[in-house]
Amino acid sequence: RGEQMKKVLFVSGASSDVGTTLIEHIADEYDKILCHYRNRPEKIDRLRSIFGDRIIALQADLSEQSQTIQLAKDISGYGVTHFVHLPAKSSSPERFIKQGWNPFADEINISLRSAVVLASELLPLMAKAGFGRVVFMLTAYTYNEPPQKFMAPYVAGKYALLGLMKSLAAEYAGKGVTINGVSPGMMDTSFWEGTKRLIIEQNAEKSPIKRNLTPTDLIGTFELLLSDSSSCVTGQNIAVT
Repeated sequence: RGEQMKKVLFVSGASSDVGTTLIEHIADEYDKILCHYRNRPEKIDRLRSIFGDRIIALQADLSEQSQTIQLAKDISGYGVTHFVHLPAKSSSPERFIKQGWNPFADEINISLRSAVVLASELLPLMAKAGFGRVVFMLTAYTYNEPPQKFMAPYVAGKYALLGLMKSLAAEYAGKGVTINGVSPGMMDTSFWEGTKRLIIEQNAEKSPIKRNLTPTDLIGTFELLLSDSSSCVTGQNIAVT
């Protein structure tokens, strides 16, 4: 990678607990950080208050295809070198038989379709530049950990995203672009607001560290996969459990 190449990070789902924590920890390493959010602008405003004009806010509802396409166009001119994809529909456990197709479609649109649209814009530009780092947020449920019950749409969507990650990694492996996944266990974040507290507490109790993860526990793994030194790590699903 050329020494003069600016480092530009794009985070989809930047207003999530993981997104804001990640940006707070690594912002100083980047010239610009494009922060996508849907409906929590105050989280991005807080990042701007800390890091100033390096933070660029981009609003879009990824459940809407037209807004996702527009977001892809908006980021295309920034010279993005690093891409972290975090979006997922908030968990609200429900029995499979009661769900129908709509929750699956929501998960696919928000997580998978947005990854396809955004990556379609960014990966050719990264390949042309001969450098790129892409990290998808997956889940420990894609890494041989039995899933929580009543979460079929979420788990199915993440497996689809895992397949996309591995396919893109194979396609872009010779172009200086690495594409990997981070698969955390259950975290204490707002994502699990729709889950009964007892389930969350039981998960913490069975953990070897006797607690659920926090977003901070993921930072080191993200930093590694985004770094220059990860040039020979691609197509990997890294569990943090």
